[in-house]
Amino acid sequence: MDQIPAGIMLFDAHDVICAANALALRMLGRTADELIGAPIAAFVHGEDLPALVPVHKTQRSAEPAVVRFLGASATRSMLVLVAPLLVAQGAAATRILAMLPADSLVSQIASLRKDETRWKYALESALEGVWDHDYETGNLFYSSTWRRLRGLPDDAEVDGTLEKWIENVHPDDRAHVLACIERQDSGEAQFNTFEYRERHADGRWIWIESRGASVAYGPDGKPCRIIGTDTDITARKEAEARLEEISRRLQLALDVSRIGVFEHNLDTGVSHWDEAMFRMYGLDPAGQAPSSAGWESVLHPEDKEAAIRRVDDAIANGTPFTNAFRIIRPDGVVRHIRSNAAFHTDLDGAMRLVGANWDVTEDIALQEELRRAKSFAEARNCELEAARVSIEYNALHDHLTDLPNRRYLDRVLTEARVVNAILHIDLDRFKQINDTLGHQAGDAMLVHAATVLRSHAERDDFIARIGGDEFVIVCRNGRDSTQLAQLAGRIIQAFRRPVPYAGQLCRLGASIGVSRDGGRLTDPKQLLMDADIALYRAKSLGRDRFELFSDEMQNQILTAKRIGDELREALEKKQFVPFYQPQFDARTLEITGVETLVRWNHPERGVLAPVQFLKIAEDINLLAAIDRMVVEMAYADFRAWQRQGLTIPKLSVNISSRRLRDPQLVSDLREMRIPPGVMSFELLESIFLDEFEDEVAETIAALNELGIDIEIDDFGTGHASIIGLLKLNPARLKIDRALVGPVTENSKQQKLVRAIIDIGHSLNIKVVAEGVETWAHAALLADLGCDVLQGYALAK
Repeated sequence: MDQIPAGIMLFDAHDVICAANALALRMLGRTADELIGAPIAAFVHGEDLPALVPVHKTQRSAEPAVVRFLGASATRSMLVLVAPLLVAQGAAATRILAMLPADSLVSQIASLRKDETRWKYALESALEGVWDHDYETGNLFYSSTWRRLRGLPDDAEVDGTLEKWIENVHPDDRAHVLACIERQDSGEAQFNTFEYRERHADGRWIWIESRGASVAYGPDGKPCRIIGTDTDITARKEAEARLEEISRRLQLALDVSRIGVFEHNLDTGVSHWDEAMFRMYGLDPAGQAPSSAGWESVLHPEDKEAAIRRVDDAIANGTPFTNAFRIIRPDGVVRHIRSNAAFHTDLDGAMRLVGANWDVTEDIALQEELRRAKSFAEARNCELEAARVSIEYNALHDHLTDLPNRRYLDRVLTEARVVNAILHIDLDRFKQINDTLGHQAGDAMLVHAATVLRSHAERDDFIARIGGDEFVIVCRNGRDSTQLAQLAGRIIQAFRRPVPYAGQLCRLGASIGVSRDGGRLTDPKQLLMDADIALYRAKSLGRDRFELFSDEMQNQILTAKRIGDELREALEKKQFVPFYQPQFDARTLEITGVETLVRWNHPERGVLAPVQFLKIAEDINLLAAIDRMVVEMAYADFRAWQRQGLTIPKLSVNISSRRLRDPQLVSDLREMRIPPGVMSFELLESIFLDEFEDEVAETIAALNELGIDIEIDDFGTGHASIIGLLKLNPARLKIDRALVGPVTENSKQQKLVRAIIDIGHSLNIKVVAEGVETWAHAALLADLGCDVLQGYALAK
């Protein structure tokens, strides 16, 4: 029997196994002593046992069936055939059973069913109506979505003949539609796409985009079966019409206002001017737009240097800018020009400068005349009034930014009977700039901040610098929550733009707390305190954002205090426990290690994930202590696994930025005497920058000496550059799950992941993919060259 390429078992009339070949023993993971002499029912799943019974009652062979056998370590699905055994009378064995593994067959059937369901739901969710014209059988199929696009019930009868269907097509589109159909019916085009209007059930016209593909052909070479989809593109068509109307109105507005529009390709140096620009500069519209040198040649000599420098600075910074200069036209006339311009990257990746010019010569003349009149009127008693104003002004204003100071703010809040809202602004990264570039740089940033706030506040808003890098805007007029959110958002966006200083680009940021009266006539000083609370929330949530004060926020602060107290107690009672997720070799699927994940075993709320407590733990300076406890417990578990004979090659533990900066970290690890290569620390990519502190660099060097590897977690979503990666020299980096998730559906995502893997391998860094949710993810990531896989597809 051992020569037969299938598992063979013989059993008697009482269903007792008499013999089994070696292949059957290997398939079931059993020994001959376990099988022979035992009833066949002991090794078959109870629900599948009837599949073996028919031969018991008749001399005919049973039909092949899939039967689940109970192996030594797992259930195995087998394709089984049972037949009577022709043997001498009195022999013990009466039947023979042949079996082959059916696991792959079952998986393939399940996969096909899953693919069919997936495509069905994908088409339905995309609102694609499916149609299938089989001309050989005469069967014309239309999906429920196809009917719903036309306002028909799902069970409506459809007459799909061309003669009947074409009646619902818009008369202006019929000739085009029939020509497209004829091209495909004749076999000229295998694929066909066309747009047309069709009458909806409610009487209106809707736009349809139809796609068809010939999938079968008759002996005459013409299609005998065409399958396709219909999509309702009415909204898109309406949007295109609106866009055309807006463009027409915009052109009309430009013509009426006499504004000239230009576009300059910074890569090729080619410019394009509209007709108004040519007229403004006194040039022939039929000619070519001047080059950069040609434009510079018409600038007034007194304005030329400043105007060119303004453009060059804007190009270097990549920020929108304004310009003012005079030109000398070919006819000798001098005109004053104002210009606004911004940068734009087109679909081809080319950087373009787009802007507008307008002639303000008359406005300049009028302004100059008004200035002269005003100066003459204000000349009297100027010195006395200036001295009085200066004394009062200096007492109530900040000398650096020229904004009102805290004293002035207190007066405003005391005297004001009604205040609409207060914005409390705190500059992010100001201390870093002040410490690294000096106080002069810090002063320049404060002046810049004052300029930003002035440019975004309204005329009757009160702006004050109340100390250090903190500012306040008091809004007197009525703004609702949406308007205040928009104002705060614009201010934050403005602070994100880099500020040039001494040949460097300084990057500030802003956190803003907003409080609003809401018609309750709240004491303005209470509004300032509420804005302080909202500012604290904005800073605690990561800075560079704004928060609007609410009663819920105050309650959350009280809740955070309660959780903070519970966290201190949890640390004392050792309620934090480690959970482990295995990591696997991408090619062999052998376990390469485990990642340690901290959980809080709360006595009342059960097991809590890190997202529910780590932020508060960081705020109250407990994160380093939790990290230390998790490392100790994880290593204790690792040693226990070794004693039990369980081989886990490596243990990785997440470590916080604060613990990494803890001077006690290295000495604690030395006392634990962890063997080299056993443990690695995972650092979030956002922990390290291109220029991380010396103390962090020293700590990482000490960890390397202890044999503790450094891994980068969530790579691809933080702030690291390649230079920073070279300086850190980690052993492994983990691609963030946000990049791994869509990799099976998005080719661009695949290229990005492959690029990260290639970068890692080029630096001798192993690459780990986390968030591997399906076997499709696992297979694709292995093909892309990933070294280690981690996720629910492999283990939970």
